[in-house]
Amino acid sequence: MLAEPRRDLPERTFEFARRVVKLCQTLDHTPGVSRTLANQVLRSACSIGANVEEGQGSQSKADFTAKYYIACKEARESRYWLRLLAATDVVTPERLLDLIDEANQLIAILTTIVKKTRPQKR
Repeated sequence: MLAEPRRDLPERTFEFARRVVKLCQTLDHTPGVSRTLANQVLRSACSIGANVEEGQGSQSKADFTAKYYIACKEARESRYWLRLLAATDVVTPERLLDLIDEANQLIAILTTIVKKTRPQKR
């Protein structure tokens, strides 16, 4: 199987949010816990890409780092909600494997970027 071509981070975070939106559209038809959890993961997943986009237009290195740091925190939160959806069988764990894996990869990428752009402490 051929490897997927590399995508830039803004596109990758947009695609992650798009996939979560699709997931949440199906969960939105079920009242109660499913809908509540869907709202949580939807908010955090969409925030990742929004902060990356804001970081792209940042006014300074510090502003860039701050936006990417927030994006990383939102990726961690998204991973949490996805894991909870799987662990409680609101969504079958198999259906969420790829999304959780992508959240893990986004966390790793964003963490690396933040570490490289954060001012070094002396």
